[in-house]
Amino acid sequence: MTTAPAVDSPRREARPEIDPSPRGSAEKVLIAVFTAVPFLALFAAVPLAWGRFLGWSDVVLTAVFYFVSAAGITVGYHRYFTHGSFKANRALKIALALAGGLAMEGPVITWVADHRRHHKHSDKEFDPHSPWRFGDDWKALAKGLAWAHYGWLFNANRTSKQRFAKDLLDDRDLTRIHRWFPGLVGVSFLLPALLGGLMTWSWQGALTALFWAGLVRITLVHHVTWSINSICHTFGAEHFEVRDKSRNVWWLAIPSLGESWHNLHHCDPTSARHGVLPGQIDISARVIWAFEKAGWARDVRWPTAERVAAKRTKRPA
Repeated sequence: MTTAPAVDSPRREARPEIDPSPRGSAEKVLIAVFTAVPFLALFAAVPLAWGRFLGWSDVVLTAVFYFVSAAGITVGYHRYFTHGSFKANRALKIALALAGGLAMEGPVITWVADHRRHHKHSDKEFDPHSPWRFGDDWKALAKGLAWAHYGWLFNANRTSKQRFAKDLLDDRDLTRIHRWFPGLVGVSFLLPALLGGLMTWSWQGALTALFWAGLVRITLVHHVTWSINSICHTFGAEHFEVRDKSRNVWWLAIPSLGESWHNLHHCDPTSARHGVLPGQIDISARVIWAFEKAGWARDVRWPTAERVAAKRTKRPA
């Protein structure tokens, strides 16, 4: 068994990659509340779905808010703000930052800094959420999967935004939206309830929309996103040459809007399309394509056949 060195150990907190101010207990409590409470809704979702607590308006609102908030993460936070897969006009930039905030995965600049640090140290020491953190035997990997999926959110060490996201800190629009994140959390809960109430003209419609399009939708987006950190760095196929353990996981492709074609992404991080092989559905790439056709996005970094072929692994997938 090989044991990975402890990531972000106290003796390394002085590194410029780590923010000198650690994450406090109050912040950890808030993280626990806003991630665990929506998850608890899943336990009630199945029995409630069989009763009168799920209507057509709940299904529509849940689907719409899931798509908007998930795309805000995949297209906005990830492919645009983190990796610069395309350039967006100001209105689209602001819309993507707001949509990503509705997923309640943290303020945009914090998210981007964490993810850029992940790519710099992918599955190595100082990766903030590698499942291989504790070693590679089954016990260590089980612990590592829990860490990569959820535990890393409570790490006291913060990624330095000055070090990894200086370009975003210099953007006045994004710094404002970053500061407004608590307000976006409120909108993510209250807007579905307001729309549900208006669509059904009832308090029950507002309550059920809050449950399904608020709590249930948020926890689904959370766990799909976190599965990219955990499952897609442990299981799946390796179609492209990489220096880490990123893999393609086909059954996550649709709920993740194409993010689970993670092996190609780590092979070619700035590519606007992650699902490049036949049959690999990438909804986020189609969204970017639509933005490009509308004239809202430009300089899109689409992969070429030659570039894809050059990066294919020579080993069996």
